[in-house]
Amino acid sequence: MLKTRNVLLVSALLSALSSCHSTGEAPGQELVEMEAPMVQKSDWGDEPPSPPPSPSPLGDQDNEEYERIRENPFVATLAEPVSTFSIDVDRAAYANVRRFLVGGQMPPPDAVRVEEMLNYFRYDYAQPQGPHPFSVNLELAECPWNPGHQLLHIGIQGKTVPTADLPPSNLVFLLDVSGSMSDPNKLPLLKESLALLLEGLRPADRVAVVVYAGAAGLVLPSTPASEREAILEAFQKLEAGGSTAGGQGIELAYQVASQNFIPNGNNRVILATDGDFNVGPSSDAQLERLIEQKRQAGVFLTVLGFGMGNYKDSKLEKLSNAGNGNYAYIDNLREAQKTLGTEIWGTLFSIAKDVKIQIEFNPAQVKGYRLIGYENRMLAAEDFDDDTKDAGEIGSGHSVTALYEIIPAGSDEAVPGHTELEYQRREVLPSDDLMKLSLRYKLPGQDQSLLVEAKVKASDARSGSPSENFRWASAVAEFGLLLRRSDFAGNARYPALLERARQSTGFDLEGNRAEFIRLAGIAQDLDSENQEP
Repeated sequence: MLKTRNVLLVSALLSALSSCHSTGEAPGQELVEMEAPMVQKSDWGDEPPSPPPSPSPLGDQDNEEYERIRENPFVATLAEPVSTFSIDVDRAAYANVRRFLVGGQMPPPDAVRVEEMLNYFRYDYAQPQGPHPFSVNLELAECPWNPGHQLLHIGIQGKTVPTADLPPSNLVFLLDVSGSMSDPNKLPLLKESLALLLEGLRPADRVAVVVYAGAAGLVLPSTPASEREAILEAFQKLEAGGSTAGGQGIELAYQVASQNFIPNGNNRVILATDGDFNVGPSSDAQLERLIEQKRQAGVFLTVLGFGMGNYKDSKLEKLSNAGNGNYAYIDNLREAQKTLGTEIWGTLFSIAKDVKIQIEFNPAQVKGYRLIGYENRMLAAEDFDDDTKDAGEIGSGHSVTALYEIIPAGSDEAVPGHTELEYQRREVLPSDDLMKLSLRYKLPGQDQSLLVEAKVKASDARSGSPSENFRWASAVAEFGLLLRRSDFAGNARYPALLERARQSTGFDLEGNRAEFIRLAGIAQDLDSENQEP
């Protein structure tokens, strides 16, 4: 009963907020209940027909598209001691998961990218002090959902560059104004969001606006950000209608960005869409190749996702990865303020590019391991030293969080690949080291990578209470495992993660951690597969 009541309350709240948004009334004003018209029995025989089912506040989810996630398995250290991946600072999955839960539904498992949930939050990592533009923070403690395992917490904190010291920006907004963008949470929300972004731009920055529907067109040529009224007028005139020639729009936007290229500046296309491309060159492969070519010429891509019902998450994530870019999902004005207001310069300006992490685990201390999340960011071991291999970017003030679940060497647990060979033996060097972290990155404008290294000893494992950073990250990861219906969730439980989260809210100025606790509570009520007895 409690679960049903919560779902109904959430759905009613969504309907009220939607009504207020469309009429301009403030939330909290009196809602008027409309009386349904009477139906005479004689019109329909003995019984009136059943009323049509109420439409879901989330739209038709069957039309949404998500890439299949095949979770990273446990790997035997003797068979494969090295793990390599590209960092990822995208956060779209968390906002999208929130949209489902607030709408009274559990999210599709493939919508839950755990690394993007981890990286949605701020952490209290040490600020960089040395020659590198970021610090590396490592912590080892017991795994909360698998007491026999350990959890390795990796936190990378990028330095914050003062806004006044950032190079000028050449921004080309590429806006989807097709018919699929007509809903209030799409083009109308997009226009409000762009107004927030414009407030943070400087006179030296430039803005152009390209739109696409049945065809692509230039609405505003590259204009100094100081001409705010002209830019706002271009935004406000936008109306939705027509089919979606996304490929043509992307080509035109990159053409405009190239024509107004600022050497040593921040040249970027900002694509805002629901991803429903259906006219012109719209296949993932075609668009990825185009975006990769422009990336090599110094024009990067940021993707902002909007809407529901026909949302194409899989396409938008691929495009942002191809364009050295960021990917965010904007489900409300508060998220727009976070993404395009508070965090805009970290989104737009990279302090390090092609950032790759490689971990070498010591088989004398680690029997097996698995990286939690980052499934679409895995790299081959040889890619680490290959400076031509593309990887992720760290923006000004951004942090990156990753977690490895570790099976200690003394465990009796079976690990796939942990077998004795008939014709060879592996020599294990005695060492108290648990692992060595190597990190490669390039400074903006450079083609040769720099190397950072750090180690963790088995004796470094915390015997007391883990840090607040560790407790919070582990709570978010455990939440993600439950939402994903993960095969590796172990003893994961909502009450346990909620307890750790409530003890780790820290200095939650923006209220994001308090919101997480509320969302986990909603999921606990909705999740029929993980109910406490």
